[in-house]
Amino acid sequence: MRTIRFLLQKEFRQIFRNRVILAMIVVMPTVQLLILPLAADYEVRNVNLAVVDRDRSPYSQKLLSDITSSGYFRLVSYDDSYDESYKRIESDEADLVLEVPDHFERDLVSGDAGKLFVAVNAINGTKANLGGAYLNVIIQRFNRDIQVDLLQTGNVPSIPSIVLTSSNWFNVHLNYRIFMVPGILSILVTMIGGFLSALNIVKEKEIGTIEQINVTPIRKHHFILGKLIPFWVLGNIVFSIGMLISWLAYGIVPAGNLLLLYSFIGVYLLCVLGLGLLVSTFCDTQQQAMFIMFFFMMIFILMSGLFTSTDGMPDWAKALTRANPVYYLVDVMRMVVLKGSRFADIAGHMITVAAFAVVLNSLAVFNYRKAN
Repeated sequence: MRTIRFLLQKEFRQIFRNRVILAMIVVMPTVQLLILPLAADYEVRNVNLAVVDRDRSPYSQKLLSDITSSGYFRLVSYDDSYDESYKRIESDEADLVLEVPDHFERDLVSGDAGKLFVAVNAINGTKANLGGAYLNVIIQRFNRDIQVDLLQTGNVPSIPSIVLTSSNWFNVHLNYRIFMVPGILSILVTMIGGFLSALNIVKEKEIGTIEQINVTPIRKHHFILGKLIPFWVLGNIVFSIGMLISWLAYGIVPAGNLLLLYSFIGVYLLCVLGLGLLVSTFCDTQQQAMFIMFFFMMIFILMSGLFTSTDGMPDWAKALTRANPVYYLVDVMRMVVLKGSRFADIAGHMITVAAFAVVLNSLAVFNYRKAN
């Protein structure tokens, strides 16, 4: 313990001398948590819409009013022909074209099927799918309103219908910031902990201080623990700052036990720091360590389920996500923060991450060489 205490004193002195590390701990999570949730939003707004209204009836005008007042669409043109609107899609001025045919109102009142034509610019698949889905929902709502009006006037016979009432659990208003902030905080903790630990031993190699340590009787596991514990503490500080910002900026309060969340973060940091230290033992320069950690981080983030659901991945990709520690953290953060899950719900994730931590730190100790 005396040896580890001296190593910890040395590490903390080096950390507090380095203003860049202190800035990363405080400024980086603050700025990113204030900016990224505003940009990482699945909701698509300001979809550019071109309209061709051949009917020019009160019903067609009501439909256009419902669409433009929804807040999702922006009317960019009101054309006389489809060819004119199609040119706007070709020039990227419009994302969708809505064509209302002749006799649209007459067909609705007479009981015939009213037809609409929608052309979607599918270059941006996400925007096209969501924009088309938004427009479809508005048209369906308009159709129900028309049916109600016609029933009240007695123009069509009463048709029995099923009324569906839905409620959203855990995120009542479908606020994407509430959904994204826990995941983004998971990525910040991973990146800061992983990169700092990966660069630490390599920095000792570059400046030559590692040679002084190698000639001492310090054991390998003491050396790795001396590198691990300071960054474990810093990782918890970063997480605490992130939770504070989430509460102050977005009003997010964990629905579950905060102590349970810190317990999982403590185990998870041992895992990601072990990965960083393992990478550091293989590298001779900080540039090498940065590139290797960047390689792993890109895979971890994109396959974590943060931006795209893992359920939509191929089977081989789903299998790979089970070896991704970030996947477990993102899942647990959302479970505890949004759903209020208990220990029994996340026990499997915690055991898996703990196993990763044991394997990675053991490999880091084994691979560290005290002599070249």
